[in-house]
Amino acid sequence: MKTKITAFLTFMLFCISVAVNAQDIIVTGTVRDNIGDTIIGVSVYIKGTTKGTLTDVDGKYRISVSPDNTLVYSFIGFKNKEVKVDGRTAIDVVLEEDTQLLSESVVIGYGVQKKSMITGSVVSVKEDKRQRNKNKSTPPAPPAPPAASPVPVARAEADSKSFVSVTNYGSEEYGTYKENRFMSPIAEALSTFSIDVDTESYTNFRRFINSGQKPSKDAIRIEEFINYFKYNYDEPTNADPVKVTTEVGQSPWNTQHRLVRIGVKAKEIAKEDLPPSNLVFLIDVSGSMSGPTRLDLVKTSMKMLVNNLRDNDRVAIVVYASEVGEKLASTSGKDKEVIKNAIDQLRAYGATNGAGGIQKAYEIAEKNFMKDGNNRIILCTDGDFNVGASSPQALEEMIEQKRQSGVFLSVLGYGMGNYKSNRMQLLAEKGNGNAFYIDNLQEANRVLVQEFNGTLYTIAKDVKLQLEFNPAKVQAYRLVGYESRMLAKEDFNDDTKDAGEMGVGHTVTALYEIIPVGVKSNMYPRVDGLKYQKTEQPASSVSLTDSPELLTVKLRYKQPDGDKSVKLELPVIDNGKNEVSSDMRFASAVAMFGQLLKGSDFKGDATYEKTIDLARSGISKDNDKDGYKAEFVRLAETVRAMN
Repeated sequence: MKTKITAFLTFMLFCISVAVNAQDIIVTGTVRDNIGDTIIGVSVYIKGTTKGTLTDVDGKYRISVSPDNTLVYSFIGFKNKEVKVDGRTAIDVVLEEDTQLLSESVVIGYGVQKKSMITGSVVSVKEDKRQRNKNKSTPPAPPAPPAASPVPVARAEADSKSFVSVTNYGSEEYGTYKENRFMSPIAEALSTFSIDVDTESYTNFRRFINSGQKPSKDAIRIEEFINYFKYNYDEPTNADPVKVTTEVGQSPWNTQHRLVRIGVKAKEIAKEDLPPSNLVFLIDVSGSMSGPTRLDLVKTSMKMLVNNLRDNDRVAIVVYASEVGEKLASTSGKDKEVIKNAIDQLRAYGATNGAGGIQKAYEIAEKNFMKDGNNRIILCTDGDFNVGASSPQALEEMIEQKRQSGVFLSVLGYGMGNYKSNRMQLLAEKGNGNAFYIDNLQEANRVLVQEFNGTLYTIAKDVKLQLEFNPAKVQAYRLVGYESRMLAKEDFNDDTKDAGEMGVGHTVTALYEIIPVGVKSNMYPRVDGLKYQKTEQPASSVSLTDSPELLTVKLRYKQPDGDKSVKLELPVIDNGKNEVSSDMRFASAVAMFGQLLKGSDFKGDATYEKTIDLARSGISKDNDKDGYKAEFVRLAETVRAMN
């Protein structure tokens, strides 16, 4: 009998031990770099799952785990670190910088040569191929949709900026645009376009590559690749909220051509000096949004944004699926737990009445309108509308009417497999907002925490650029990218024409490739002279000025609540030098990469090797503290390996 009792007690102790060990524990800690500074926004997740959190403004984190779990710590620019919990409740971590192994190089204009070729010294560098397919941001995402033959779907053009067609890529949709061609300044002296601060195309591309797939060519918008990265432009110093900077150098993909970089910088404003916000979170809770990369990621993203709100900010929540409803009435930013609890209760179900949700969100925003505040809807969706107005045309007409209310619309795209990029782009463009694609927690942190002011606060609206080219210096020109943002030359002075918006601290970059006068080229079209009029004449017979200027940049903007635009003007002279800034080298490398991805007719001598070398030459610790430029190099290496 004693033996049976002993055995029973032993069994019970074992069960209690198993039960105790099976219970989750709360692990807290701080993440620092190797010099002791805390790191904000580090992704901390349980290995093999999508359950995770981010470090806060003090580098601290808190997560519920099983005692035998392994935690993964991930942040761009640092090596991933795995730590076994082993029942501990306090784990502090130091991340090691992921130093890029670069060959020592000398930059000659846009050429990158090994230093050993010049000085005789020998440098041995081996490429770390293990990094090529490594996703540093989150656990591996589900595979992207298999590449399908693009199926163009014809549609009527609503205006000069509307989609020419839609490309179906699996179940995803992308707008199709014709690539900008070379133009003669004799025939067309002016080039006019709307600025674009969207970055959706780049992060969507990153999602594809990290999933082992190559995206559709129509998913690549070169200007959004370039504008994903930060560049060192001069701050506005006068009353204007924006300032234009220019630079000229040799084109890296055609050394006979010149490349002009136009940079626009918006004024920085401290968070405490910004006006109060009237925000409406418009969240797609339809069935297609179910899952960790969709609604779960939306909820985490929105709670991160809530942490940044001030007491005088207000938030309402509108949801839509088969039906539309107000989940939370406008609530003060000081009631953060109330807002977060409402977000936590969201569940995915039903169809997708996106148009009804947009209508309701504008209604709520207008009801709580702040006359001197920031009134904005933040739409979180995969864009897969299937109830009510869902075509690009119908959505465009609705948004164009609603934007007159003074309410701005920003779009955060989520999900994969059924993502509708064309609708994301259109809604943000027509709604006086911007578009982002959130592929992981770190991107949510970048958009909604690190760049909070620029994402939510417009400092200049309807920003347009117009360049006039001097035919005495320029044989032909083309704008690299911005195909969806092209405007008629008459639109520049027409204040009724919509254009792009710039947020606090935003930068915008545009590149023009120029064929100088005297360079033999067959890259731009020539036509026979006209029989009945002499409006188009050969350059030799046109009366030209003796101005040394290559071109003149003109910019128009309006105040966020204004209707009348202000014009800025800046002449540009090409001094013929080939040495350019590190920012120019990196932006040019990104443009070259985009042209390779799209199979551009004008990619010239571009290769992935040139892209990678040039990008590396434009990276330093000072201009890539967040590690995004180094990540671009790794993505380019991955694409090279996939070809």
